[in-house]
Amino acid sequence: MTGTDHHIAGLGNLIEWTNFSGQNFPKGSKYSTAPQRGMPGYEGYLNERVVTLPELLKEAGYHTVMSGKWHLGLKPERSPHTRGFDRSFALLPACSNHYGYRPEVEKQGQIPTFLEMSVIALHVEDGAYVEELPKDWYSSEGYGDRMLKYLREWKEGNEKEEKGEEEADRPFFAYLPFSAPHWPLQAPKEYIEHYKGVYDEGPEVLRRKRLRRLVELGMIDEGTKPHPVVADEVKGWEEMAEHEQKLSCKAMEAYAGMVECLDANIGKVTDYLASIGELDNTYITFLSDNGAEGAAYEAYPMVQGPLMEHLRNHYNNHIDNIGAFDSFVWYGPRWAQAATAPSRLYKAYTTEGGVRVPAVTRFPPLIYSSTGTLQPGSITDAFSTVMDLAPTFLELAGVQHPTTRNALFKGRQVVPMRGASLVPLLSGSAPTVHPVDHVTGWELCGRGAIRSGPWKAVFLPPPKGTGAWQLYNLVKDPGETEDLAEKSEEGKTKLEELLAHWEKYVEECGVVPLQPELGTYVLAMEEQMVENAWMEYEYWKPGALEKRTREGFFRDPPKFGRDFGKEG
Repeated sequence: MTGTDHHIAGLGNLIEWTNFSGQNFPKGSKYSTAPQRGMPGYEGYLNERVVTLPELLKEAGYHTVMSGKWHLGLKPERSPHTRGFDRSFALLPACSNHYGYRPEVEKQGQIPTFLEMSVIALHVEDGAYVEELPKDWYSSEGYGDRMLKYLREWKEGNEKEEKGEEEADRPFFAYLPFSAPHWPLQAPKEYIEHYKGVYDEGPEVLRRKRLRRLVELGMIDEGTKPHPVVADEVKGWEEMAEHEQKLSCKAMEAYAGMVECLDANIGKVTDYLASIGELDNTYITFLSDNGAEGAAYEAYPMVQGPLMEHLRNHYNNHIDNIGAFDSFVWYGPRWAQAATAPSRLYKAYTTEGGVRVPAVTRFPPLIYSSTGTLQPGSITDAFSTVMDLAPTFLELAGVQHPTTRNALFKGRQVVPMRGASLVPLLSGSAPTVHPVDHVTGWELCGRGAIRSGPWKAVFLPPPKGTGAWQLYNLVKDPGETEDLAEKSEEGKTKLEELLAHWEKYVEECGVVPLQPELGTYVLAMEEQMVENAWMEYEYWKPGALEKRTREGFFRDPPKFGRDFGKEG
């Protein structure tokens, strides 16, 4: 959205994790998110240091629309409407019930803290809160249909020009971020039924099948060593009772149904573009936002008791009902690692399983005229990050970022993009997106990584990591299975080089480390110790969704400067 690092843009950590420390940590974690509260770059919304891609494209004459998950601010002034979208229909929280179902309202139940921000389908349209969703609401269908509506409006607006009306002929930019397949795993029954029995052999068999298929497709080498499955917090497949296995398979079937429904709604949009002759004139990119979700919340110390009791009291997770509007399940770390193999771990970790995702790009005018090795239908493992999308769209649109011409944006200074355009790679004029020695860093929730060329240093605290920096050569070892940090003098030297890059990354991006090994550790001050007080809109509280009382639940959490706190 901005072409820069999330710590700079205001999303240094998920605000839900910063807001309430520990509830998203597996058993054995011993650190707090308190030092990040109120700090620059951890606002929980897109801050004023960045200019967004739709803001720039709108200013350049594009008609800008979005439909789907926002998760970049909860108040109207943080909505897509204020950050460049002409039309927008947006889910504001990180996730919600995909059917908009809220049994707590009907049964007058209390929501556990963990679920407070995970079940309510809070939406805005063009900056105004949506008071009620359609009766037949399902997230992926709803977002697909709304996107079609906005594109038809754009088409009709452009046709007015032919009639001599004022509306100009404008190109469009569309953003369609689905909430699926985030838990709760729910999908229309007709999609789930397509996968009946497909996963009955369990996650390990699925993992082996997928690894073989990756070799057949040429996406990994024959001898690639996958990282072992790390899932001590849950039972292995052979340890499960038969009914537990069946429940687990049904959750995976629901997940697959969600993905197919998502795909069908993307198809609705591309079919419409084809019908009006715009498909081949439209640059399309589809990608996942992170690795597969592998959390086993039933094993998380701070949530397992209240969460599981709440689900028993308010939801129907009988095997025949899994995937329905009143079910609430996730699929856990073993299925997740069937998806991320050969990579290590999954979402929220800075290992390859958390940060390496599939991406598909389609733009015939560019790719079909390519003079390089990247041809239609081909696969590339050229290193790229999500920060490269904004520069790509701007180059294709012929729009300059303000910082390239030392300009302000609407009277304020903004930071430059850290990404690079994909156009040279796609057109064949360059073999890579970035120089071979390009450096990229990642940090999330006390986990870090820094990469340059094939070398990557990773830091994971216990229980999933060693609590020390590890070193991998991703060309030879994409599964991050052999730590080279202490194996040779070359390994020691390379790790030292990467850690010097890491210190620079922390300084440039404003990372607030949660572990001493990640940089200068700042102890939380008393003002930051308050739990559950860092969200700008406490929309989950009784009365908070009512129009007449809503503003009474808006908050202005304290903000601190970089010199706040003391070193530990």
